[in-house]
Amino acid sequence: MKKVLLFVILLMLSLISFSQLGLSQLAVNVPREETIIANVLSGRVGSPDNFNVWTTTWRSPDRGIQQLLLEPLWIVDPATGKVINALAKDKPIYNSDFTRMVVKIREGCYWSDGVEFTADDLVYTVELIMKYQELGYNASFNEYVKRVYKTDKYTVVFELKKPNARFHAYFLDRWGACRPLPKHVFEKVKDPITFDFKPPVGTGPYVLHSYDPGGYWTLWQRREDWQRTPTGKLFGMPQPKYVLFYYYGPTEKQVLAQNNHQLDMADLTMEGLRSVLQTNKYARAYRKEFPYIVNVDPCVSGVIFNNAKAPWNNKEVRWALTLAIDIVEYVGLAYDYAVTVSPVHIPATPAYMNWYIKPLEPWLKNLTITVDGKPFKVYDPDVPMRIAEAARKRGYKVPTDPKQIREIFGIGWYKYAPDVAEKLLIKNGFKRDKDGKWLTPEGKPWKITILTPPNPASVNYRNAFALSQVWKKFGIETEVYATENDGTLMNVGDFEVSTSGQWPAREPWGGHPDLYRTMEQFSSAYYRPLGEYYPGHQCRWTNPKMDEIIKGMQSVSWDSPKNKALGMEGLKILAQEMPTIPTFTYPGVVGYDEYYWTNYPTAENPYCIPYHHWPNFKYMLPFLKPTGRK
Repeated sequence: MKKVLLFVILLMLSLISFSQLGLSQLAVNVPREETIIANVLSGRVGSPDNFNVWTTTWRSPDRGIQQLLLEPLWIVDPATGKVINALAKDKPIYNSDFTRMVVKIREGCYWSDGVEFTADDLVYTVELIMKYQELGYNASFNEYVKRVYKTDKYTVVFELKKPNARFHAYFLDRWGACRPLPKHVFEKVKDPITFDFKPPVGTGPYVLHSYDPGGYWTLWQRREDWQRTPTGKLFGMPQPKYVLFYYYGPTEKQVLAQNNHQLDMADLTMEGLRSVLQTNKYARAYRKEFPYIVNVDPCVSGVIFNNAKAPWNNKEVRWALTLAIDIVEYVGLAYDYAVTVSPVHIPATPAYMNWYIKPLEPWLKNLTITVDGKPFKVYDPDVPMRIAEAARKRGYKVPTDPKQIREIFGIGWYKYAPDVAEKLLIKNGFKRDKDGKWLTPEGKPWKITILTPPNPASVNYRNAFALSQVWKKFGIETEVYATENDGTLMNVGDFEVSTSGQWPAREPWGGHPDLYRTMEQFSSAYYRPLGEYYPGHQCRWTNPKMDEIIKGMQSVSWDSPKNKALGMEGLKILAQEMPTIPTFTYPGVVGYDEYYWTNYPTAENPYCIPYHHWPNFKYMLPFLKPTGRK
């Protein structure tokens, strides 16, 4: 508590001149009570004059382009566990062998310049992308699309070169998708690559009002004909007349901006969140009480072993290092216990808990590894209770109802069994020196380097720090190597252990039970020797049984019960082999200021994923309620 108060005092002393930032710096005057202000997660825009997000060059889509301007065919929402039909009025229609896909367009949707959105736009988008390598999805469309055409004004047919039961996923938005572009605009452009798409034209509920040439802010205004957009048709009128995306910078500046009611939605650290909750009576988090964090994020964080190197290619060594982790101590170090643990390689969101994790728990309780020739049960269902007790001892208000505790902290994780871990390591040639430190089978001190990105506030870094501490406690010397080159090193296999990269497993869609996106990355078809770029999961683990799972998924619809059953088997294989270690669901830390707006998505009312940087943001805006304060 004292540390939080000191943090606040230091902020106020060092940033007092910042208090007038916000609308006062805009070149235009818009009513604050009609405007919602959100932080730009990806930072200051490097090319603020360019709104063309169809090129493979990054164009800062989260300054409002993907959230307000454009609509996809379909979009997933991890909070509800649903797929929303947006510009498409229904789910894709495949033939029996998945070589043909039909898309039915939602009628009555219009571009912001008054031109109707039709099948012509979708056909033109795909054909244009196939002509230019510099446009996103060029390689994928050229690999699969034999022909795309319309049969009427609102029906598009894709004939595919080879079967693909998930071809529609290229148009499925979850922070990134092929969103249709306006044919009537691009067909008049000489070069679609250098075209800046200014002023931008979209099918979303807002249009560009103005922007900062320096890249700090972008202001959007609600369309007068918002009823003619998917957002309006599905959810009603967005309540804010204006939306301002403003890059405030690091957490301390966002905290101060929220205290001055110049930032409604912020991306914070846990320290920053506690600070704003203490100093701003109108502030709140996703959860009203501890652990505050978002539990509907579709990513699971954790540890990645390089399975192409010894000893990480040894399943028993991987399990020894897993059982050497006291997950309660680990999450206390990483996030002060404010997490939801996951024992499997998908996030413990409410949807995935119901679809997979809870149904898997009886199997997890009987999951064993062999130790001294005997089966040892590795699962610990009491982990969430121990996390709750540890948080309670630290002074946090935590529910006592076991059901609530499991909903908040997860259903369980793996046992802290250092004695078993020691037996597994000794069996595989490791031994301790006279000081209890571990030596490799070659007799050298065992030192593990943990690769991570350099941002101390990131979940990756916090995992690395916690992992380093618990393995040191077990007697292994560790070093955290924080570098901006972590992605490059992982891609070529130049690492031992990492908390960076593609998470312990690639995140699933988030709003659908299909786990193909997760499993497919472990395909042996991706295998490359060390030193070469690896297109699959960077742990470089493959398994014949997983290949069969992937092959089976490729031949069934993503809605098929068989597909879900295959996903369940894939999770079992990953848990048995532990090529990577899942620790906890990505703990999103968002701060809301309710001075001007209320009814944000919360744990009590999770109607939408609560991130303003996600494309789902436009579907949140119709539900916000103005307070009337000025």
